[in-house]
Amino acid sequence: MGGGIEMLPPCILQDILYNGRLGPVDLASLEASSYMFRAASGIAPYRFKSIAELAAHHSCQMHPVFENFPPRARLELLARCEGNWKLVLHFLNSLQRSSGLSVGGSGRDVLVAAGRYHTLLVDRKGELYACGTGGSVLGQNPAVSNLQRPASIPLPAAATRIVQISANFNHAAFVTESGQVYTFGDNVSCCCGVGESGQPISKPTLVTTLERNPCQQVSTGQGYTVALTRNGELFSWGCNSHGQLGQGNTQEQFRPRQIEEFNESNPVAQVSAGICHTLAVTKSGQLFSWGYGSNYCLGHDDFLTELRPKRVEHGGFDDLFIISAAAGDEHSAAIDSLGYVVARRRKTFVLGDNGTVHSFGWMAYHSLGVQGKSASDTVVSPQSLDLALHGHKVSTIAAGMYHTLVITRKGAIFGFGDNDSSQLGPVSVTNETPLAVRIPAEVFSCVTGVVQD
Repeated sequence: MGGGIEMLPPCILQDILYNGRLGPVDLASLEASSYMFRAASGIAPYRFKSIAELAAHHSCQMHPVFENFPPRARLELLARCEGNWKLVLHFLNSLQRSSGLSVGGSGRDVLVAAGRYHTLLVDRKGELYACGTGGSVLGQNPAVSNLQRPASIPLPAAATRIVQISANFNHAAFVTESGQVYTFGDNVSCCCGVGESGQPISKPTLVTTLERNPCQQVSTGQGYTVALTRNGELFSWGCNSHGQLGQGNTQEQFRPRQIEEFNESNPVAQVSAGICHTLAVTKSGQLFSWGYGSNYCLGHDDFLTELRPKRVEHGGFDDLFIISAAAGDEHSAAIDSLGYVVARRRKTFVLGDNGTVHSFGWMAYHSLGVQGKSASDTVVSPQSLDLALHGHKVSTIAAGMYHTLVITRKGAIFGFGDNDSSQLGPVSVTNETPLAVRIPAEVFSCVTGVVQD
């Protein structure tokens, strides 16, 4: 039987593209390399200029982020992407990964999380590593308090592949493919949701309270944790000094407890835990905030503490369809359905789809990576890090309290900022500009987006 791929009928090519889990770059490459993929599809609906474009449209319709968009928001995003469904798909994939949501078990993505004085990394093999200072959050035996080089953290035999990870001050949590949540760290205020309050958990441990509630995301704050189930419900536990658990009180919660405001009729799409405040984005595009209201970080135009989730409606937010949000120290940032970023206070990083990085806010021991600024300066407008990164194109950013890590599209890792606790690896001084960080495993990543500390 002779002939090549050009002999296949369009319907067969369509099925191949639909089932191949190809990304936007893959589809664009097919269009560029073969006439068969860039020619008019001849398949209804006929408005698509090529089979590759039709496949991108199909992937967008099935995307967990896009499925929440109302019709108007879908059309506006398509118009901003100049009618190119491959660009829409690229934006959706970037947003999913940069928002702390699980990215599935493709086996290709590296996950990185930066805590207060430590860094956690999941390599392409699914192995978990830690470096820096933090005691039990390093996942080693209790006698280990500092790791100058990344060391492997043993995972429980029952744990499936890690698909999402979060780290904050001195505890961490991750979600596996099966939806199970594992935690480890100092367990102050029982922020790990297992064991006794203040009793360190030095190895990743299953949060049994959530076993029957498979999760898609977990976010760690300062001494507290919030988990998002696949049904859109929120559970919180740990420190509650400022109502950051959203339970209507300021009492510590030793085990996961559901936040009443969010359920099947008002499901959550994404959550972010800050130092003492929490943000949640619902599938209807609304932003809710609660906890400590210092410096207007809740977005309610006041300094008041909120013990229950309250919708953000000031500053034009009531007219926006919000799809992602991030809670930092005393600041918050959000992205709307057109990809626009809204942020205030502290430090913020914006990662473009072309791999460039811009940063602004407080320098914080050079953790912005901006050259020519002192450690305590404030950068009031976004500054490019292209020169500091020597032209490397970045795919992932993870910002800790005073240090930052980036992963390039070729798999190199650069770190900058405070390194007193070896959170950047074996570098003896504070990195004023990005320097390469050595890890003991190959790295691969292909994500873009926005990350705040």
